[in-house]
Amino acid sequence: MPRATRRQFLSASGALVGGFLLGTRPAMARTRWSIEKLEIGLIGTANRATANIHGVAAENITAICDVDDGYLDAVGARFGEARRFNDLREMLSEMKFDAVVVSTADHTHAAGTLRALQQGAHVYCEKPLTHTVAEARAVAELARAKKAVTQMGTQIHAGANYRRVVELIRSGAIGKVREAHCWVGKAWGGGERPTELQAEPADFQHDLWIGPAPYRPYHDFYHPAQWRRFWDFGNGTLGDMGCHHLDLPFWALELRHPVRVSAEGPPVHPETAPTSMSARWEFPARKAADGRELNPVVLHWHDGGRLPAQFSDEKLGLPKWGGGGTLFVGDEGMLLADYGRYLLFPEQKFADFEAPEPTIPNSVGHYREWLDAIRNGGATTCNFDYSGALTETVLLGCVAYRSGEAFDWDGAALKASSAQAQKLIAREVREGWEV
Repeated sequence: MPRATRRQFLSASGALVGGFLLGTRPAMARTRWSIEKLEIGLIGTANRATANIHGVAAENITAICDVDDGYLDAVGARFGEARRFNDLREMLSEMKFDAVVVSTADHTHAAGTLRALQQGAHVYCEKPLTHTVAEARAVAELARAKKAVTQMGTQIHAGANYRRVVELIRSGAIGKVREAHCWVGKAWGGGERPTELQAEPADFQHDLWIGPAPYRPYHDFYHPAQWRRFWDFGNGTLGDMGCHHLDLPFWALELRHPVRVSAEGPPVHPETAPTSMSARWEFPARKAADGRELNPVVLHWHDGGRLPAQFSDEKLGLPKWGGGGTLFVGDEGMLLADYGRYLLFPEQKFADFEAPEPTIPNSVGHYREWLDAIRNGGATTCNFDYSGALTETVLLGCVAYRSGEAFDWDGAALKASSAQAQKLIAREVREGWEV
């Protein structure tokens, strides 16, 4: 087959991806294009970005962007031909890309992702997809309109164990699942805003790091990780880990939009997330992709040392399960899982249980899945349609906690029954950062 030019490929790729997203298979989808390396721009170069860069490093990295010149120089030495930027807005206005990888702090995910989508790039964005519920909806809708190939950085979604658990739940191994619980032991929360005044380092662009968030003076406490505990930049433990753990029940139970959301924890702090909290989402009866009728489900979140009540019931015989995990509670048993293992309970009942034959193909890799879909057409498993709804659900839990009110949720209208909750669905954006 003759080698296609990149321009020819991109034209064909848009048609291919559009067909797959709309559920059709164009005739040309059978053709596999062969092109040179994709031209990729990187927004964010260190910490979480390190793994993301590794995943796409074999492509042609044409630009890199970071507010920290130390990080920028380190990655720049590796990709010597790449142009360097501190301001993602400049990078995305001055250059065009086949694809963009966004690995910044949560509060600038939407700023980079929306601009990249607007210029016609395919996008990989680290989890959570956005910082607010409204941003998640905007990103998903624009990705759909642009027919972009997208992937959110929930890397564990590509693991074989999650696939086997999804198959077990959907096969009815534990009967109808009426509730599911997810938890983690870590806690991004607590503390106060730093009051000490510090000089801004010459090699760190603090104003650009603040980006669309309300301005505050520089302090080295925020960067590179403690920002997660502050509402202006992150959403605490639930915002950090929710997309990883809630992904499993979201996928297995084919969830989309809850109809009621509530949360509880210590008194709400105006600056920082709590050191522990619980959240609850009620999902209605719905239809599976294959037409099956699915019963209502209640999904729970626990962090900061909180655990599902089932662990306190000695009759259930659940083992100690450190770190984090997921518990599916069905009419005929329970399934306990984490990233790499699962167990069925009661153990005696499932002693001779044989798992069904695998039906979900193993992943070629979370990054490779995205890159292959850009080149050859097809879909990704954590595209922004799926991960946008997942992110909305995660962030609605934070909204319920911060508002101090349970509320009904109209997912189609993006509307909460609580006025206080509705104020938190979106946020004001600093001038110059509107998208």
